[in-house]
Amino acid sequence: MKIMVCPLNGPRNISEFIYGGEVKAHPDRGSDAEWADYVFFEENAAGVVREWWYHAPTAYWFIAERNTVTEEIIRTYDAKELFKERVDFAPPPERGDG
Repeated sequence: MKIMVCPLNGPRNISEFIYGGEVKAHPDRGSDAEWADYVFFEENAAGVVREWWYHAPTAYWFIAERNTVTEEIIRTYDAKELFKERVDFAPPPERGDG
């Protein structure tokens, strides 16, 4: 059985978690093409990467550092360790498609 340590709940069976994608910089009001790249494309780097993971029973998102070659989970931590401040997004401008 593979175990992942949830920062909130401790060691849990890997079946309780859902992969959420790579941690990467968010495009700041980019073009549609930049947004599509952000949403749909990943680096898929060999080696240690930061990834979003979701603990389904508690609806808790956190970050894991994982070696994609060996599948070793190096460490897990709350996202506030990486993201120090909250980002508030303004609503998109109204479109005149009417």
